[in-house]
Parts: sequence; structure tokens; C-alpha cells
Amino acid sequence: MAEAAEGPRPEDCPGTSSAQAGRAAACQGCPNQRLCASGAAAPDPAEAAEVRERLRGVKHTVLVLSGKGGVGKSTFSALLAHGLAADEAKQVALLDIDICGPSIPKMMGLEGEQVHQSGSGWSPVYVEENLGVMSVGFLLSSPDDAVIWRGPKKNGLIKQFLRDVDWGEIDYLIVDTPPGTSDEHLSIVQYLSAVHVDGAVIITTPQEVSLQDVRKEINFCHKVKLPIIGIVENMSGFVCPKCKNESQIFPPTTGGAEKMCQNLNLSLLGKVPLDPQIGKSCDKGLSFLSEAPESPAALSYRNIIHRIQQYCDQHHFQGEKTI
Repeated sequence: MAEAAEGPRPEDCPGTSSAQAGRAAACQGCPNQRLCASGAAAPDPAEAAEVRERLRGVKHTVLVLSGKGGVGKSTFSALLAHGLAADEAKQVALLDIDICGPSIPKMMGLEGEQVHQSGSGWSPVYVEENLGVMSVGFLLSSPDDAVIWRGPKKNGLIKQFLRDVDWGEIDYLIVDTPPGTSDEHLSIVQYLSAVHVDGAVIITTPQEVSLQDVRKEINFCHKVKLPIIGIVENMSGFVCPKCKNESQIFPPTTGGAEKMCQNLNLSLLGKVPLDPQIGKSCDKGLSFLSEAPESPAALSYRNIIHRIQQYCDQHHFQGEKTI
């Protein structure tokens, strides 16, 4: 029996911005080969100029990624935004590009709010004077409405968020992405290629089934030349509030994020333990950092946020592109 021909492998993809896009041996058999070879997948110079002009007042941009859903990526994005905005001298914006599963409006206490149009573009919805949010959730008539869109329409909305929202002067733009390495991720990297991006924070949980997908996310970042700020291990153990014994709800059978970071030479930004209050705060649209400021999880979050700030301060060069 003849062996089946081996198809294109994602790890061999030269990337849409490469001169070999659509022409390399690895491109043979890829459904996007013709699109990449035509150059249509590359950033449009006019669009890049529009995005660059709109985001010229943004100092730091951080993408929050995860390989798998349900690992706490949007929760982390929301708390990162809250933590940065705790400094009233800083202006923070949170952009939710999880088009099919927008949970940021609920977590930020903005459910039911709508986007307003002004002379200078769409206005973000504000949690505080120094914390603005934009999400497709603000464009739906009901939180239960399903967004059933193909890739081009998703890509168009992401471009609109970057080009048409009046972001103003911002110290930190946090971008919450959906899980995986698909349309939304390629679009945000492509549209942000004209501006400075500090890097990505990748969220995982300790078990191997999550780490397996995170390695794909890391590979994606390398392919598109997106710097990785570090890895956060979420749901890392649970300390019983009564007996104080620690349990591993998701056992790190292969060493967890710490071992993976050692093997791949990446920074482990921190481990956040499970805390039921985190879920309760998200459901109420409140900041867990304010609701339980002395809890182990809140202290871990603050330490991680501080390390992200340090990274951004050390790696930011005005006007220099990183992707």
C-alpha cells in the first residue's frame, strides 16, 4: 500500500511577509498558496499608513495570546488593564478582538454599553477616565447573539478597530485575542506591522494538553517575528482557605510552564493560583485586584504586571518597529 503524500506542515511556512511566501517548497499543497504568492496577504501600504497615523499616540502595545481556550486569557487581559490603570497618571486601552467570544464587556462591567460615533471616529467605552475598552460585544443587540462570520469579515472589523477608533494618547494598548493561531492573529500582526509592538504575553495552564497548544503559539510568534514578553501559568494550584493544604487541580505532568520555559529559553512571568473570587469578580464586572487585594492570586498578578511594565520600559524604542 502506497504511503500518503505528506502535506504542508505549519512549522515550515515561510510567513506571509517573506519573499518566499507562496513560492517555497513548503507552500506546495497549501490552500493559501495562490493568495500568498500574489502578495495579497502582505500588508497594504495605504492601510498601514492609516493604522500608523491612528496609533501614533500609543506608547506600548501588548498582545495577550493563548493556544487553548478556557485558560484565563481574557481574565488576564482584563486584570492587566485594571492593574496598569491603577496608576491614574497612565492612560490604558483594552481592545477585544475575540470576535466570536467577546467576554471583555462582561468582565469590565460594561455589558449593554454601545459604541458612540464622534467626528474623530468611534469612541471607546470607558470603565474609568483612564481605562477605555473596545469590543465587538458593544456592537451586538444582545450578549447571546452569535457572531457567525467568515475570516474576511473578522479581518475587516479588526482593521476598523485599529483604524477608526479614536484611541487618543495611550500609555498601554492591551489586545485580547481569541485562542489559536488563525485569522484574527494574522490580521492583528499584519495591521500592527506599521507600529511598535512591545510583544506578547502567552497564557497557559499547567497540564500538558494546554502546553502542547502553547508551543504552537510560541512557534507562531517566532514565524511572524512577534517578541514574547513571557509566559504566565494560570490556575497553578489551589490552596484550601480552611485547611491551607495545596492541591494541584491541573497536575503539571511534564513540568508545567516552568519546565517549558527552561527548555525554550523563555521568561516565566509568574504563576497564578486558582481563586474562586476571580470568577465571581469577573461575573460581577469588578476588578479582582480591588476585591481581594491581599490574596495570593492578586499578589501574583501584581508581580506579573510589574514585570511586564519593566519589560516595556526596557524594550521600548520610539519609532522602532518590532514586527
